[in-house]
Formats: sequence, structure tokens, C-alpha cells
Amino acid sequence: MHELSLMESLRDILEAEAVSQQFEAVQVVELTLGPFSHVEAEALRFCFDSVMRGSVAENAELRIQWQVAAAECPACGHRCSPQTRYDPCPACGAFGLRIESGDELMISHLEVTP
Repeated sequence: MHELSLMESLRDILEAEAVSQQFEAVQVVELTLGPFSHVEAEALRFCFDSVMRGSVAENAELRIQWQVAAAECPACGHRCSPQTRYDPCPACGAFGLRIESGDELMISHLEVTP
């Protein structure tokens, strides 16, 4: 389960930012996940509270937002939102869509106590 190490990395980022940005605590952590990020949201939620214990985010709320995948067909230029990385173009049937978004895993919003 790599979600545990992702939450440990998130904790380290939050701790470092608390020092550099001079805040005391984190109330809300919002993550944006794409469908191709290979991350299970429920596993993140499961790990979050225990990993954040004793850190600046000990009592923080975890919010997860989903990013829709976007791709462009190199053959016909059609833009679409594929369900998997290997979907064919819905317009012309060609394979090899250029994925433009959908593999995100990022901190999109923090609410902190100064």
C-alpha cells in the first residue's frame, strides 16, 4: 500500500511548510487526484489520521477532489475524457491518445492557523 508512504510524504511537506510559511496548524488539506494517479482515495483516508498524529495536521480534515482525465487524439485532434489510458479515440477509433491530465496527485488547497 503506497498510500501510507504518500501520507508520510504529505506530513513531511506540511511540517516543512509550517516552518517556512510560519503557521502553527493545518485545519484542512485538500488533495486533487486524477483517475490515472494509481491512488485509492479510501486508503488515503484510512492512513491520514494515524500518519498526521503528532504533526501540524493532527486535527486536520482531509478533502479529496477528483480531476477529470483529458486527452487529445493525435490522428484526428478530437479532445475527450478517457476512462482508461488505453481507450481508443471515440471519434475515429485510433489508439494512442495523448493524455493531458488525469494522473494528478497534488495538494490543491490548505487552510492553516497562523
